Amino acid sequence: MAIDAALQERLMAAAPHGMGIAVHAEEAPERMAVLSKFGGRTLGELNANANRLARVLRAHGVGPDVGVALLCRNRPEFIETVVACQRSGGRMTPINWHLAPPEVAYIADNCEALVLIADEAFAPAVAAAQAASSHLRLTLAIGGEIEGAESYEEALAAEEGSNIDNPILGTPMLYTSGTTGHPKGVYRKADPTPTPFLLAVRESGDFEPDTDCALVTGPLYHAAPLGLNLAMPMGAGVGSVLMDKWDAEETLALIDRHRVTHTHMVATMFHRMLALPPEVRERYDVSSMRWLCHGAAPTPVHVKHLIIEWFGPVVWEYYAATEGGTFWVDSKEWLEKPGSVGRTVEGTRYKVLDDNGEPVPSGTTGTVYFEASENSFVYFKAPEKTASAYRDGYFTMGDMGYVDEDGYLFLTGRSAETIIAGGVNIYPQEIDDVIQQHPAVYEVCTVGVPHEEWGESVKSVVEVDEGYEAGDELAEELLAWCREHLPDFKRPRSIDFATDLPRMPTGKIQRGLVRAPYWKGRERQI
Repeated sequence: MAIDAALQERLMAAAPHGMGIAVHAEEAPERMAVLSKFGGRTLGELNANANRLARVLRAHGVGPDVGVALLCRNRPEFIETVVACQRSGGRMTPINWHLAPPEVAYIADNCEALVLIADEAFAPAVAAAQAASSHLRLTLAIGGEIEGAESYEEALAAEEGSNIDNPILGTPMLYTSGTTGHPKGVYRKADPTPTPFLLAVRESGDFEPDTDCALVTGPLYHAAPLGLNLAMPMGAGVGSVLMDKWDAEETLALIDRHRVTHTHMVATMFHRMLALPPEVRERYDVSSMRWLCHGAAPTPVHVKHLIIEWFGPVVWEYYAATEGGTFWVDSKEWLEKPGSVGRTVEGTRYKVLDDNGEPVPSGTTGTVYFEASENSFVYFKAPEKTASAYRDGYFTMGDMGYVDEDGYLFLTGRSAETIIAGGVNIYPQEIDDVIQQHPAVYEVCTVGVPHEEWGESVKSVVEVDEGYEAGDELAEELLAWCREHLPDFKRPRSIDFATDLPRMPTGKIQRGLVRAPYWKGRERQI
């Protein structure tokens, strides 16, 4: 890292107390910490406001391992809350504001938040949370008025901005996306020791606090934007530009305008940037980029080739989750092993197991498991869910894949998404990757649909790119494409078209929602 030894020593001493930003603020108080359409903060302002908010939180009972819920767009107050909880011991839960009010209320209550800090844009969800929670003592409203809430700005104005006494390290607790049942909080005890993945990010990022700039492309309630877009650069004293809503051309414009060096993206963002007309792409200078990290969903090989050609060999890919465990690959290695998500970082151990829990040989698909760390996660207040995730000290996110003879992992899908046709397991991601290469395809999602004889039949649902027309002729063309590129048992038996495939806010297609209408009214879903 490009931080001198004396500063690094001070940061290491501050880490167990959550006071890293205080060190950077003392070192460079006028340096930009956050820029957004909602305003900005210097490091000095960010640190002072975090201290003020920490005092408010403490006055309302927040201390070690006490819940704080945050319902907020990408704006400076989000960052202030993160930093305040980091130094007041709070267990901070950022909530997905795309959820319906009852779902927001469930998380706010389940995480046992004493304080809810909320953006005025989400007043209906706040009302639902206040009605449902048996724990809330205080609600703070950001940017405007919310019934039953105090003003965030006024609450902070009444407090001192100097560093708090006796800071205590807090921890974030994010909730899973809840593809089955209620979302679950992924909880770890506060620990200043960086995970093997974060060490890999720190080393590859090679942050230069005086000159670097990070771009936050996704909503900060999600683990990857929070950790990779924000927390890692911020921990190195690097400022961040926050996007309120992702847009392909705006991303390029911000990279050009602010000379952005570091960012995180997902596959859908790559697709949409590549879909911009050449004259639009050429309008912006992206040569400042030194580190473009991506994950969350598989990226088709041809798409990643194009991104590396465009941005240069600065693209890093990871396979990880809120729960932990990491594979990691840089551009050079990926070009030698296209389609791989890399090898494990140092300190990570894994297994690939069959349905009976037995290890599979190289090149054979199985379920990927990671060894639990000393500070392993639990699902908050869900011991049965925690127990089901572990197998003899290893846990899984439910992903399927195989490891080649050199130790590189290739993902083939999720076990929950596996299509079983005539007793044969079919992994839909492999089919998606082939169909995605057809020029008429903008996005595709392959699912299993009911079939009386086989149990399930393979169907691909396609979102058509501009300039092409959905219909029987294109469907037959896509089926012919699959006959050319896929073995018979993996080929879709039918093609449907959609105008807008359902996605999570991260851009990841929600395969379960694509699949659900075909199974409606049936007792069995497989």
